[in-house]
Amino acid sequence: MGLLDKIKDNFTKAEFNVSPQKKLKTLSAEFENAFGVELVFYKGKQIADGALTLKQLNDKTSKDVDTKADGIQIKGSIKVGDAEKLFDEHFGVTVQIKDAEGKKLVPNGITIGQAARGEY
Repeated sequence: MGLLDKIKDNFTKAEFNVSPQKKLKTLSAEFENAFGVELVFYKGKQIADGALTLKQLNDKTSKDVDTKADGIQIKGSIKVGDAEKLFDEHFGVTVQIKDAEGKKLVPNGITIGQAARGEY
């Protein structure tokens, strides 16, 4: 990854926010629009219903997480695995980041910006 790409990833879509009141399908669409890769929500081992909000999905899981807490911000410079952990820690939900076609999981050790550029 070049220096210019690193700098760009720090600032590109820095305003992408996640809040518990948003529907999963809205968050997924906004994430794909912002980064060019897919964000998939899970309930257990199944893909979650996109009509649910993060809070509603959290209510269906066994984890006790404060969904009234502030949302999170995601940047292109964050590693895929770290972004997935943020969703678990803040909202108690499992997410996976997939390639733009939604066919392959993106490796956890690369940044979202690298994933968007297909650098894996």
